[in-house]
Amino acid sequence: MPSRLALFLLHVLYAPIATGFVPDFLYPLENVTIPQGRDATFTCVVNNLGGNRVSSSSSASGDHGAGSKARVAWIKADTKAILAIHEHVITNNARLSVTHNDYNTWTLNIRGARREDRGVYMCQVNTNPMKSQSAYLEVVIPPDIVYEETSGDLMVPEGGSAKLICKARGYPKPKITWKREDEAEIITRAGASGKTRTPSAEGEILTLSKVTRSEMGAYLCIAANGVPPSVSKRIMLHVHFHPMVQVPNQLVGAPPGTDVTLSCQVEASPKAINYWTRESGEMIISNSKYTMTETSTSVYSVLMRLVIRNLHKPDLGGYKCISKNSIGDAENSIRLYDMELPKHPKKHGDRRGGLDDGSDLSNERDHRLNHVFQGSLRETGSTIESPTDEDYATAATTGRTNFNQTLAIIYVLSLLSLRSFLRV
Repeated sequence: MPSRLALFLLHVLYAPIATGFVPDFLYPLENVTIPQGRDATFTCVVNNLGGNRVSSSSSASGDHGAGSKARVAWIKADTKAILAIHEHVITNNARLSVTHNDYNTWTLNIRGARREDRGVYMCQVNTNPMKSQSAYLEVVIPPDIVYEETSGDLMVPEGGSAKLICKARGYPKPKITWKREDEAEIITRAGASGKTRTPSAEGEILTLSKVTRSEMGAYLCIAANGVPPSVSKRIMLHVHFHPMVQVPNQLVGAPPGTDVTLSCQVEASPKAINYWTRESGEMIISNSKYTMTETSTSVYSVLMRLVIRNLHKPDLGGYKCISKNSIGDAENSIRLYDMELPKHPKKHGDRRGGLDDGSDLSNERDHRLNHVFQGSLRETGSTIESPTDEDYATAATTGRTNFNQTLAIIYVLSLLSLRSFLRV
């Protein structure tokens, strides 16, 4: 309820105006929305305020005397509290102030606005009837994660369930969105309806059931309410499972004197201890002969490599890659063998065109053909000639088809030579 002082001030303020121009508002009062802690300002522009006079009235009635001017007041409508009259602040609030530009503009300033300052503010002028305009002050609060009510990093066994909780405060109430840091899809399972894959999920609680190792990773809880900045929290989900060792090639061959690399793919969580041994159980250590490396391929898998330099006979045999963590261990084997390089045969050419079949038998057949051709004669009219190059090529080509054909050609040529000799 307004105090007696406030009622008296209202009575003085709103005494009826008798003469002159009637005051009027030049611009409407505008709504204001600001984040908590910022300054809020309302501006009221009134025309024809300075030249108005209020009528005389008796002191017994409580009216103020002649010559009083119309005045501007600021009132908080929801509490009906008078905040200021003219340039004087009435309320006991050090954060409020009023300024006047000595013409027609009146400004109410609220420094460091708080949630309790939100509400309807009125600019009033004591005309008859009274004139006023109002606007709403909204004080918003950026989102903030409530860490004491939000999940930390979680560890669950593979096949188990995980419940991630994220709480945030702010005004308006923040909206919670879940995303995976690696931008992979979020998998949710709901009874008989099966599993659903979505790029994001909404709500304060994210439930993951029958969790697999592929769902391991960082989940981001993002709180937003339209008031910048949005905030987020990173929650790491660890999925624990027995180590698993896979070998791309279980049998590897390499020539002597070369470097060879053996590889194993390991999946394990929590992080495992990985090492190599010979099949005898002797552990391999890094030195000038062996180099071992591990390369992470995901949050739960690594690629093991063993490089063996200058391969010799003692290096041949079985190798094991072994992985151990707090849940269990696993191993797999690779066998290394000596791989001889193929030997290329020497190539031979004949004296007429580089013909080559790569064998001593072929060379011997060519020699026999040449011997027969050198003793052969060809009859052309009354002139006796030696066999031509064409004869050599034809006989040689035919002879290379197979050994039996060669013998047949030799027999025929021998008969022809004998006939020529007898005719002479």
